[in-house]
Amino acid sequence: MKKALIVSSSAETAALIRQLLHSEGFGRISAAPSGNEARRMLSAEQEPQLLVIDTPLDDEFGTSLAEDAASDFGSKVILLCGADIANELYGRAEEYNICIISKPIDRSAFSGNVQKYISSGTEPENAAVLARINEIRLINRAKAVLIKYLGFTEPQAHRYIEKQAMNNRQTRLEAAVKIIDTYEK
Repeated sequence: MKKALIVSSSAETAALIRQLLHSEGFGRISAAPSGNEARRMLSAEQEPQLLVIDTPLDDEFGTSLAEDAASDFGSKVILLCGADIANELYGRAEEYNICIISKPIDRSAFSGNVQKYISSGTEPENAAVLARINEIRLINRAKAVLIKYLGFTEPQAHRYIEKQAMNNRQTRLEAAVKIIDTYEK
């Protein structure tokens, strides 16, 4: 039985998404009203196969939750947001393999996207996705190290890793590993 988690500040939207997911074969569907509650549920339960985030949430916008869920938990993530914001998020979402759907929700488009997105993980792709997830985890860990030991903000840490990689002719992963090795011995 497929498992999903809906994160929405709106009970109406959560009910609509629940109904749409039931029609797509999801039987175990949980809901969380905030990003913090969703993180707690993700770490306490088995990871859902699908996480649907209706932005904005009460305690955050939802993009960092989507990125965390995609990289740390390996869940497929659908981010629902306004059309004006969707265009800005496509580049970052592609990096984390997050599906973006513009609001208002078109039922048939939503169902088609869910089917296509869920079925997109074949075995060779899964290996590549897992490798990418591990790379993102190491880069995020290096960012956390820079934040902890050097007092960087997240954007500063991200920029520093990219600059180190470029200056030393390395990949971001190699630069991240070097940072981790330097500060966490």
